[in-house]
Amino acid sequence: MKHLMLISGLATLFLVHNQNCFAEPVDYVRDIKPILTRHCLECHGRKEQENGLRLDVVATALAGGNSGPAIVAGKSGESLLIDAITGANDVAKMPPDGDGLSDNEIALLTRWVDEGAKAPAEDVPPIVRAKHWSFESPTRAWLPYSGTVRAQNAIDSFVAQRLEDKGLRPSPEADRSVLIRRLSLDLRGVPQTIDEVDLFLGDLRPDAYDRLVDRLLASPEYGERWGRHWLDVARYADSNGFTRDFGREIWKYRDWVINAVNADMPFDWFTIEQFAGDMLPDATLDQIIATGFHRNTLINEEGGTDQEQFRVDAVADRVATTGVAYLGLTLGCARCHDHKYDPISQREYYQLFAFFNNCDEPTIDAPSDRQVESGELKLRDEIRNTIAELEKQLKEMDDQFLAAQLAWERTITPEQRSRLPGPLQAALDKSPENREEAEIKMIRDHFKRLDVARKHFPIVDQIGKLQESEPTIPTTMVMRERLEPRKTRLHRRGNFLDEGALVEPTVPAVLHSLPAESKEPDRLRFARWLVSKDNPLTPRVVMNRHWQHFFGRGIVKTENDFGTQGILPSHPELLDWLAVDFADANQWSVKRMHRFIVTSATYRQSSRMIPELLARDPYNKLLARQSRARLEAEIIRDSALGVSGLLTRKIGGPSVHPPQPEGIYLFTQDPKPWNTDTSEDRYRRGMYTHFWRSSPYPSLMAFDFPNSNVTCTRRVHSNTPIQSLVLANDVQFVECARALAIETIIDENCGWDARIEVAFRKALGRRPTAQEQKRLLTLITEQMNAFERDQAAAEQFAGGSSVSISTEQIAAWAAVCRVLLNLDEFVIRE
Repeated sequence: MKHLMLISGLATLFLVHNQNCFAEPVDYVRDIKPILTRHCLECHGRKEQENGLRLDVVATALAGGNSGPAIVAGKSGESLLIDAITGANDVAKMPPDGDGLSDNEIALLTRWVDEGAKAPAEDVPPIVRAKHWSFESPTRAWLPYSGTVRAQNAIDSFVAQRLEDKGLRPSPEADRSVLIRRLSLDLRGVPQTIDEVDLFLGDLRPDAYDRLVDRLLASPEYGERWGRHWLDVARYADSNGFTRDFGREIWKYRDWVINAVNADMPFDWFTIEQFAGDMLPDATLDQIIATGFHRNTLINEEGGTDQEQFRVDAVADRVATTGVAYLGLTLGCARCHDHKYDPISQREYYQLFAFFNNCDEPTIDAPSDRQVESGELKLRDEIRNTIAELEKQLKEMDDQFLAAQLAWERTITPEQRSRLPGPLQAALDKSPENREEAEIKMIRDHFKRLDVARKHFPIVDQIGKLQESEPTIPTTMVMRERLEPRKTRLHRRGNFLDEGALVEPTVPAVLHSLPAESKEPDRLRFARWLVSKDNPLTPRVVMNRHWQHFFGRGIVKTENDFGTQGILPSHPELLDWLAVDFADANQWSVKRMHRFIVTSATYRQSSRMIPELLARDPYNKLLARQSRARLEAEIIRDSALGVSGLLTRKIGGPSVHPPQPEGIYLFTQDPKPWNTDTSEDRYRRGMYTHFWRSSPYPSLMAFDFPNSNVTCTRRVHSNTPIQSLVLANDVQFVECARALAIETIIDENCGWDARIEVAFRKALGRRPTAQEQKRLLTLITEQMNAFERDQAAAEQFAGGSSVSISTEQIAAWAAVCRVLLNLDEFVIRE
């Protein structure tokens, strides 16, 4: 009996503990989906995905959210979903409100996971495309009939249709003197000369305007003008940023941009080389230099900083810049959470982040072709090898050398320290035992260049002479793909220390897919994706930004936001026509598109505002006229240098140091070196002026130059009294007024009326009216009388000129020319 009872008990126990072996498998549709619907989908469903997790579809649950996969098929003990519903392993119990799941529901979910988390084949997330105009591929519409309006090309047809719909007509064509000044400033960024004006006004051929356009597009200064526009986007500067803001050498990238623009490098290739030139087969030095585009990010060299934090910030800046410059999307908004308005998830942000996360950031030698051909690079390397042998000998007397160096350090005065380069000052601020290897070497190398080291150590003098004989080889900052890839994880709430799910590089689902290739996604494939003809955004965004430069306002006013919160295009069919023409018909040729725009009747209109247009279209959205626009900061100075004859037209090379007011660096943490140029570099174009991010060139900032900390796709134009003061009193503008005065009066055979006309035409490109001539004649008379009475003032204003003209004449005419350079018309492009 006892044996029968034991057998019966064991059988019962066996059946209880093994009933699952005989139970029907858990059915997802019948058993699991209802549980998830009741408890989870309010926060993790189709409409909302807290923490990036979507549970209404098994595929997305397996992919997981910001914290990683929610389900590991077959392993409930490793599944975050099971931890969340039970509160195990320090995971907050879910759902946060209510009674939570029942024991039976938890058991069913656990069994389902252990059985492999199976679901029907049709349970897949639907592909949802956002219904927004900018995510749809642009199409080339039929040209509308332009009626009686004179149309030069397709642009005019689209514009005329909108005007006719509103009962408006386009403005008449601007005067020829206005057109040549407008074109010259727009295409090359410097004013026309009197000879150029006379040549154009005297050319009566039907294609005279087209010929002028072609001449200006062929000018090397075209590359400077439009290269500067791109440098705004690239956030180019000559220093690292933040409070210490040490200098950097990257002007070779600036030269690459100018040369690429002048050569009309197709925009798709222009993009590929900047994003991934280092990854091209047999990459040339120029292609590697091009990757400086994404090296223009800030670098923090403060003591005690976490370098990984600022490396991550630099990568985030590259994502944000790419989003604004190419896609017209505020991708940076998705760094900490899903984008609130556009269909970009936080996971997708870090998938884009992954493309840029696998880069090293070296500084390389960038010799010119001449330096390579002449053997300068080889000579430099030979000298360095000799120096290395001498350094080994110096190492044997290291204790003596270090003692002499420390003794020198104790003698440095505050004034002497302030003249040292910023990084050297930072190194000297530390006690010797706390210096890093690079700082120790920096101080040692500086000390070796001093006389005190060379008197005491003859071998140092020998090393110094060899270093002085070294050819100077420029360097530049570039990107280089790492051989050992970094893993990229999502950063929860944007905190780089709080890593979430592992992500792989790919592109947002709302846009076209990466090409299906066997190769892993990388920067090169991403660059090609950006300029793929399947991309609905890049050609629209780029064409809109260029349109903005010619008309003062983009077809889409929010040129940096083509997302759902951006302003709709004023002429959508025109924008699409331009985008398709740019990428297809013109094969990404920017120069051809510029020619197309400036030869349109729309561009050639007068900018005169009439009462009807002021009342009905004050912001010129409908393009019934051309827009007046104040010149950019550097173009104002370039114009003054150009009309005065001072402008140095050398293209490319290192940044320069024109005069600036004293005391600029009194409020910076580290004084910056600024050795004012006295050579021709003093009068180079403003785009070459050395730009310290923490203490930028004052006259540039007075006229709204971008701070270069982040990408700039549109400059804001302010109107302040300081601007007038700069034009009147800044050293460079006074020098320009004086030079223009001397050029004006150098011909002794001209009378005052003729001289006034010459100065006026040089400054403004047109002849003065009778009233303007009379007022300027009165002014020169008054100034001559005033300076004849005050010889000291005349000598001061004349500036000690060596020409054989009286100081009173120079001073008086300089005062008149200063008025011309202060006119609203001088700083405005009509």
